[in-house]
Amino acid sequence: MNIAILFGGSSYEHEVSIVSAITMKKVLKKSTLQFVFVDAMRDFYLIENDKMNSKLFSSGAYKKSKKLMLKKTGFFAEGMFGSKSIETDVVLNLIHGRDGEDGKIASLLSFYAVPFISPRTEASALSFNKLYTKCLAQSVGVKTVSYEHLSCEDVREITMPYPVIVKPVRLGSSIGLSVVKTPEELDYALDVAFEFDSEVIIEPFIEDVKEYNQAGCHTDHWELSIIEEPQKDGFLDFDKKYMDFSRDAKVHEAQIPEEIVQQIQESFKKIYDPLFRGAVVRCDFFEIEGEVYLNEINPVPGSLANYLFDDFEAMIMRLSRNLPSEENIVIDYQYIHSIQSAKGKA
Repeated sequence: MNIAILFGGSSYEHEVSIVSAITMKKVLKKSTLQFVFVDAMRDFYLIENDKMNSKLFSSGAYKKSKKLMLKKTGFFAEGMFGSKSIETDVVLNLIHGRDGEDGKIASLLSFYAVPFISPRTEASALSFNKLYTKCLAQSVGVKTVSYEHLSCEDVREITMPYPVIVKPVRLGSSIGLSVVKTPEELDYALDVAFEFDSEVIIEPFIEDVKEYNQAGCHTDHWELSIIEEPQKDGFLDFDKKYMDFSRDAKVHEAQIPEEIVQQIQESFKKIYDPLFRGAVVRCDFFEIEGEVYLNEINPVPGSLANYLFDDFEAMIMRLSRNLPSEENIVIDYQYIHSIQSAKGKA
């Protein structure tokens, strides 16, 4: 199968996207891979497989690569004798953060009828925004922890007891995130978060809370990963999550009671179906006193959470054959013809 790995983007998570793409070289060994890089200016470049290393991008040498254009049905390279199509069966979106997870790329690929593995526009918009994620979970009967919402123009006051955790609304990889233990620390934490976003959500910080990760997708049947209990110290900061994006070795399954497994899997299915059809997503859950709560949705998780699956590549192949399709709308101008005919009679 020919897979175009789409990565980079105009995002604070641009660099971790590069790490994820490089990891796919180790993971998708049976497929033919084309690497399509989106730089900070949102130009597309075709990167040769043997040149896929971090220095190519940090040095700016990628600009010597072939530039691409996105057109109907796929990517094209412009040459002296016209456009040449880059042969791909499916695009695998690995752009983390803005551009890749906020719906921009999904909208572009849908508009140009390019088959792609990633959340569609509506799913991207809801999962990229932590406030909207809360609303989505509530609407499908999945619990979330309590929260307060502040914008950069609001009075900097909260009602929930300390300690709390401050999160930018539209950002991942723990960027801009702070644990606040006293009221005196809140102002600085908000300053940090507002460097990255104009809105934040504030949640209770629960010491030693049990956290579990569940990834999966729906092909012609449910394909759920093992459940992982991430190893952490306090909370997963950016540096720890950065390493997570390069993982390709399978991890150990969490040893948890069956009733918790069932709660996690049922909650995942409620969140996923049907909104996230066509994507591999990871949901992070808390367990608090025997109840499962959604922490966040990772619509394009690091390295697509390949390390949680037995045969990730085979699953990707099955998913590529079971992507959502748009209704084919036939435009026949019957309405306009009828108006023209009526005017002619008049």
